[in-house]
Amino acid sequence: MTSLYSAAVAYLDDTRTAREELYKWFHQNPELSMQEEGTVQRILAELDDAGVPGQRVGHGVVAVLTNGDGPTVAMRADFDALPVKEDSGVDYASTATQVSERTGTEVPVAHMCGHDFHTTWLISTVRFLATHRELWSGTFEAVFQPAEETAEGGKDLVAHGITDAMPTPDIMLGQHVMGVLPMGTVATNAGVSFSTASTIKVTLRGTGSHGSMPEKSVDPIVLAANVIMNLQTIVSREIKPQEMAVVTVGAIHGGAKSNIIPSEVVLDLNTRCYSAEVQEQLHGAIERIVRGLCTAARAQEPQFEYSDLFPLLVNDPDVTHRVTESFKELLGDDATGSYDPFAGSEDFPDVPNAFDVPYTFWIVGGFPDPATAPGNHSPQFVPQLDPTLDLGTRATVAALTPWLAKDNG
Repeated sequence: MTSLYSAAVAYLDDTRTAREELYKWFHQNPELSMQEEGTVQRILAELDDAGVPGQRVGHGVVAVLTNGDGPTVAMRADFDALPVKEDSGVDYASTATQVSERTGTEVPVAHMCGHDFHTTWLISTVRFLATHRELWSGTFEAVFQPAEETAEGGKDLVAHGITDAMPTPDIMLGQHVMGVLPMGTVATNAGVSFSTASTIKVTLRGTGSHGSMPEKSVDPIVLAANVIMNLQTIVSREIKPQEMAVVTVGAIHGGAKSNIIPSEVVLDLNTRCYSAEVQEQLHGAIERIVRGLCTAARAQEPQFEYSDLFPLLVNDPDVTHRVTESFKELLGDDATGSYDPFAGSEDFPDVPNAFDVPYTFWIVGGFPDPATAPGNHSPQFVPQLDPTLDLGTRATVAALTPWLAKDNG
């Protein structure tokens, strides 16, 4: 066990009360994606108090700790919340609401994906490293990212010059709390780990009419039904069985009254897969099928709007191996596992991809029993404080140890 990791364990024991208070503050003050100003101000205040001033980059924050010669390691934490009403039963549950800039409506807001843990873990790591400089050498970069839930945050950091705001790291690290592992454990995976994803808004335009005069209409509801059914053939008949692909029609908007044939229907689609090639194939097939059916129905040209574009997350094998071995040594073999690729998505790769550096992204267990744990985004998704609040910071220190610890190896 390295001196750096041993000191981290002691530090976490000494600072538990303060860290719990910080986590609960984030939990009770959640904010929607790209609207996280209060969260940013609290992060900046914590960094300033730690003697490591933060720098605003777009809607996010970057803090750089330089401590002599050595490698440069970056670590990312996301901090946005969800438009979900919490139903966890904890005494620090969120009761917050916020007016969504996307919809203009006031919605309940809660940290139902664990980003409050991620942010607390990274702030705790910065504070620890700032007060134990004698145990490590190199540069540590803390990247606090907005808007992961909408796939805007990483792109926002890149667009606002994160590659100029901090030195190019040698590697970048990330983690996420989930219910698929028992609490007290972590898991890694080399290679493809989280799917690429996209949201596609498809607008079908017909000709409205009275329900008693369908001959005067081009009915977009019938057209939408045909589109939905035909889209089901993409995965079953156009994608190789060996490939993972999902095409979901998640929402249908159209019509207001039983005797009115509307002039427009909007479909909200979601696609997921494990390669850029398959993603291109999915998008091409969707547009081809929709356009063909619109032509057959005498409808107008459809419109396609793409958003929530998540990159494919591919963990570097060498970085992942070094982090995994460090986990086994410092967290323990029993606390270190592996995970299979997720159909879920993450925009974490946007920043390391902009720097063109390798990365790895692991997961942290947050509930006693995966079989009964709520899923991320559930109104009940509040991981257990002990040991989860410590484990994420311990995992971060263990992960950076092979690069920054003075007595490693």
